Amino acid sequence: MLRDVHADERPRERLIRQGVQSLSNQELIAILLRTGTKKESVLTIANRVLKEFEKIHELKHATFEEIVSIRGIGEAKAAQLLAAIELGRRLAQKQVDSRFTIRSPQDAATFLIPEMSSLQQEHFVVLFLNVKNQVLHKQTIFIGSLNSSIVHPREIYREAVKRSAASIICAHNHRATRS
Repeated sequence: MLRDVHADERPRERLIRQGVQSLSNQELIAILLRTGTKKESVLTIANRVLKEFEKIHELKHATFEEIVSIRGIGEAKAAQLLAAIELGRRLAQKQVDSRFTIRSPQDAATFLIPEMSSLQQEHFVVLFLNVKNQVLHKQTIFIGSLNSSIVHPREIYREAVKRSAASIICAHNHRATRS
């Protein structure tokens, strides 16, 4: 149990003393979960979360139902984890969104790949740019099936006119299918 761990080695105390960067993924999740159960420490439950999703990056796609199905996690803990994941996603996107200027195809890729690379379905996304090629708005126009998306130009142009966009960049992800 965590109470059996020396106070200086507990995640919260280490965070305060050494900084958040010094903690492992297991310890960060343990801090978010706050408590364990009568039979298991919070670190054991945090480890179970990491085993369930194998890679920490996969947590980004976790559903409420998947998290609640992990032994030791109820609705409140699942809600805390999902809220933290969404907050992190929003913070990461906000850093990229703040009037990002696109001067090349690579700039567009830099802007879009972090979010689009992990999507599970085909997404057709449009960037709406001002006269300085700064991103005014990003919108997913259509979400398709596993390997296709059908978009009508009127959907794109309607949004471009609404945003007074000087130019647009259209992008979509390719989902590889395995047989």
